[in-house]
Amino acid sequence: MTHPCLACGACCASFRVDFAVQETEELGGSVPQGLVVPVTAQVARMRGTDHARPRCAALTGQPGRRVACGIYEWRPSPCQEFEALSPACQRARARHGLPPLRPE
Repeated sequence: MTHPCLACGACCASFRVDFAVQETEELGGSVPQGLVVPVTAQVARMRGTDHARPRCAALTGQPGRRVACGIYEWRPSPCQEFEALSPACQRARARHGLPPLRPE
């Protein structure tokens, strides 16, 4: 079965994604600099997630259909730690009119 996140992407179009600047390429991390918005000297943000209707600039496809992360291997820690089926996941799905995920 295909992983449910590959047909969802709601989290990538629902939340602000802030992370330590040390995760950026510029400071030795892996998040591509072109997708980074500086917030403070210690905090960076994924481009697009600071809008009133957030959508990460690395998200490709249409949430609720087929989606992918353009920087999956280099994504910041909040994205790596986000869990399918978590309460935040279910809230993001609801925001996009998607049914809740059910454990298999």
